[in-house]
Amino acid sequence: MEASQSPKAAPQSPEDEEDDYMSMTIAEPTGPKVKETYTQRRHRLKREAEARAYTKPKAEREADEAAAREDALQRSLLSHPTTQKSKGLAMMSKMGFTPGKALGKGDNADARTEPVGISIKEDRGGIGMDNEKKRRFREEVEKEGKRVKADEGEYRERVRREREEGRLEHLIGTAMRVAERMASEKEEELSAGGDGEVAPKKDDRISKPLKTINILWRGLVRKREEAERDRRMRYDLHQSLSRLPTYDDEDEDKDDKKALGKTPIQYALVEDLEEEDPELEEFNALEPVERLQKIVNYLREEYNYCFWCKYTYPDKDMEGCPGLTEEDHD
Repeated sequence: MEASQSPKAAPQSPEDEEDDYMSMTIAEPTGPKVKETYTQRRHRLKREAEARAYTKPKAEREADEAAAREDALQRSLLSHPTTQKSKGLAMMSKMGFTPGKALGKGDNADARTEPVGISIKEDRGGIGMDNEKKRRFREEVEKEGKRVKADEGEYRERVRREREEGRLEHLIGTAMRVAERMASEKEEELSAGGDGEVAPKKDDRISKPLKTINILWRGLVRKREEAERDRRMRYDLHQSLSRLPTYDDEDEDKDDKKALGKTPIQYALVEDLEEEDPELEEFNALEPVERLQKIVNYLREEYNYCFWCKYTYPDKDMEGCPGLTEEDHD
């Protein structure tokens, strides 16, 4: 009897002997469920009640609302699933609107392809208030720009006018001195009697009242007299302060005191310097151009002298003089 031969099992490789952890299943515990104690249940219910009763602070609620609002504003309503059932979109579709396309002709590149976005107002201003504020701001900026330009123009004009007035005042002073000199020379000739003798020169500052001087150069004489008076007063004050005190000698007479310099110098003051001169004030109130023209005309009529040519012509015709004004001599 042949012994029965059992099939031999195939040898297993080392890889097959390793456990396949990826296909392993973890069995659920079959043991009895641990019963929750009273204390554990009480703590759990307490935590759940506290969670339900918890109210977020105002700042946290506002932050959550702002985040939700920003998320909603950033999300396109046309692509949102809930928008497909929107009555507004259905109405726009009936009017010819297709998402992603503009209304009207398709050749307009600047046409709007989406509805106007939502602008959240954060103040109490009504509709259009922002545009009104922008308009007012632009008007204020333009007004300020115009004012600055106007101020610059006024400044340049004022500087130009002041320079021109200074130049004219200098010309008026020169013309006054010329007229005074010619009038003085003419008076000397008349006082000589035409016999060729030159009369001794008089001091007009002392002997001649101001109101008898021609109005055209009276202001020059008055200014010179005032300057001379102030100079004399300063000189007298300086002399009185620098002179040493001396005793009064009874034996000295007036001639001795005068020789020793103890007699104060007496000057002939021009009394009418303190008086008002309405005629001179009226003349000085004229424009510099008008005052200068009056003096120029006087020199031409009285002495055949052209102030602009700096020349005395032999007769009244003044042949060769281009004209009466400075522009004629340019």
